[in-house]
Amino acid sequence: MKPEYFIAQRLITAKDHKSSISAPIIKIAITAIALGMIMMIVSIATGIGLQQKIRQKVSAFNGHIIISGYNDNNSDVSTKPISINQSFYPKFKNIEGITHVQAVAGKAGIIRTEAAFEGIIFKGVGKDYETANLQEYLVEGRLPDFKTNLNEEVLISQYLANRLGLKLNDKFVTYFMKENSEGYNLRNFKIVGIYNSGFQEFDASYVIGDIRHVQRINKWKPNEIGSFEVFVTDFTQIEQKGQQVYAETASTLDSVTIVEKFYYIFEWLKLFDFNIVVILIVMIAVSTINMVVALLVLILERTQMIGILKSIGANNWTIRKIFLYNAAYLIGRGLLWGNIIGIGLLLLQKYLGIIKLNPESYYVNEAPVDINLFYILLLNIGTVVICLLVLLIPSYIITKITPSKSIRFE
Repeated sequence: MKPEYFIAQRLITAKDHKSSISAPIIKIAITAIALGMIMMIVSIATGIGLQQKIRQKVSAFNGHIIISGYNDNNSDVSTKPISINQSFYPKFKNIEGITHVQAVAGKAGIIRTEAAFEGIIFKGVGKDYETANLQEYLVEGRLPDFKTNLNEEVLISQYLANRLGLKLNDKFVTYFMKENSEGYNLRNFKIVGIYNSGFQEFDASYVIGDIRHVQRINKWKPNEIGSFEVFVTDFTQIEQKGQQVYAETASTLDSVTIVEKFYYIFEWLKLFDFNIVVILIVMIAVSTINMVVALLVLILERTQMIGILKSIGANNWTIRKIFLYNAAYLIGRGLLWGNIIGIGLLLLQKYLGIIKLNPESYYVNEAPVDINLFYILLLNIGTVVICLLVLLIPSYIITKITPSKSIRFE
């Protein structure tokens, strides 16, 4: 065992160390590191968790990339049809990283009941629709059957059901304007499922049913649809995939990513990255300052010991390492408690959903968390490295202590 490590270990376990003047300062430093680690773990997990959850919800209702005619750009309502017979459908063969392509069509309408009425967008989907994307948000009933004969089954949001006074298995009437704006088409639908995404922009609008209703109302052919929704495997490559998809589509078609279509949402999400960085900087700064104070107190408290070690031939770097080992131990204790408490709080939130959020402001009902052990490990390593590097500066005071004066120090 190295002598500096041995001495540091004896200092840590010494009885007088626990009752010394530095004891309360050391406890404060450990507490500051623990609290800092808790704040950093929680901020990263909740920030990334919220970003991922909102991205997941937006893509569940729109896909990652939307292909449509130029006249339908950035619109949820399909005005002019496009042919389903495309080289990229049902699968992009020349682009890797695309998992699914589905055909959809949107039609604006009005639901009217005896008590109220609401404007909606009837989203028509077909046999190729990825129903697993909506399964997570289903709160009652089941998903409609899109694969057999045309039926009146639809999926409606809990928000619309509450406003219209509707419940599972109820039937309602929807009015759709005709293409020439003369009169309207009337359709009866039956609620077989109720969903709640917490994303009020979608919950207040979308009613999901069979695409063949839209085709019949608009007098389209069976091979005519409103747009395509494309899903990618890696969201971080969505911009690159969007460019590749645009290059692969015909000149009469346009494509837009959800980042471009819902830019205001994703610009807002970018603020979380800035907030996380600010919290990390502040917390590491507070932890480092507390450790600097604690280290200086430890050095001053052991001035006589430093003088004795120098008098028997120990050099400055050897003595500095003794106190750096001591500081590393204190940092480790703080990080240990910080990780235990921080991860514990995240697990409570993940499985119990204690902290609720306003969906009108945050697009989710409760604070989502993403417990990424790799990020937590990097956070711990980064904190230890930064703190120890900064502590090299105050440890330089050891070089200024002379044996002749320090041995008489009281």
